[in-house]
Amino acid sequence: MNLYLMLFLSPPGSSVEARAALRQALEMKHAGKRTKAQRLFLHALHMEPDSPDILNEYGMFLEEEQEVLQADRLYTRALALAPCHHGALDNRVRTSTVVEGIDRQQLDSIDNKVKRLLSIPPGSFVLRRVARESYYQHVYHTVALEGNTLSLPEIRRILQTRRAVCGRSLSEQNEVLGIDAAMTFINATLAAHLGPVTPLDILEIHRRVLGPVDPAEAGRFRRGQVYVGRHIPPPADAVPGLVEELTQWLASEEAASLHPVELGALSHYRLVYIHPFNDGNGRTARLLMNFLLMQAEYPPVTVRAEQRAEYYATLEAANAGDVRPFVRFVGRCAEATLDRYLVAVSGQPRSALSGDGMVESGLPLSNPISAVLVQN
Repeated sequence: MNLYLMLFLSPPGSSVEARAALRQALEMKHAGKRTKAQRLFLHALHMEPDSPDILNEYGMFLEEEQEVLQADRLYTRALALAPCHHGALDNRVRTSTVVEGIDRQQLDSIDNKVKRLLSIPPGSFVLRRVARESYYQHVYHTVALEGNTLSLPEIRRILQTRRAVCGRSLSEQNEVLGIDAAMTFINATLAAHLGPVTPLDILEIHRRVLGPVDPAEAGRFRRGQVYVGRHIPPPADAVPGLVEELTQWLASEEAASLHPVELGALSHYRLVYIHPFNDGNGRTARLLMNFLLMQAEYPPVTVRAEQRAEYYATLEAANAGDVRPFVRFVGRCAEATLDRYLVAVSGQPRSALSGDGMVESGLPLSNPISAVLVQN
């Protein structure tokens, strides 16, 4: 099981069984039987995911296996639960410098690939062809992430013909039109907006996302309390002020000092944490994230449908106090997008770009690449 899922999606079990599994894991570790030890550590963590001792011991095991990011994540989680845990404190000091270097390398790699992509003439036929298909891919994954069952060919047909697909849910088809309308709004209106993002901009994005599906709620903050899994968002009367605070932060020196991927990921997380709408929060947050990336001349990020579990698990990690796994997740999505574009324009066979390997991001950009990205 994915470690993030283990930490945040597994119910607590028997403390006695967890402690017994931990003791056995340590015995297997000292005996050099590391495969058995790892299985026992995972069992202990599954039984008691909020045990600082289990988190710390498994972190040390993973660090010995050169899994420093995972180990650091466990130490951080242990300290969130027990801030004075001496073992986790010492271990976290040791891993923090290494982790900062790994994160910096990821962002530097993304920067280098963005420079390579921006050096390609915007009139490139191959880039234009890939961008056209990537737009449909982006819409497909955006709605599929929320449970939409329309296929990629069906979504392509809806966007190309503006006609309904017979025998398929009209509500799901309207979700597709909503994302398309929001993308058009971002490219045609917000891209020309030189000032900072405002609460009205966020409301206008949401108005288009939800308009075809639920016009009464589109572009309106929620008026009641909502619950999102383990997360309890702020009360409704606090939402307007919190969204205002978010947009003020986006215009701050602190935000300006962040890497574009960090800024996009943090803005996404902060908006879904507030959960300002009854529906459409995730879609609106991802569109806001991509708009901020576009402002910085970065291509947008698509969270693919098959990444749904990791997407939500890293958001849960952020709710628990560590937003870094989510930033890294967004970074991996961004780098995968860049890799697919660069493979396409380097003359690779078309088979490398089809099906699951197709470019995963096609939101129009407010930079030279925008000339090759297609709006419908």
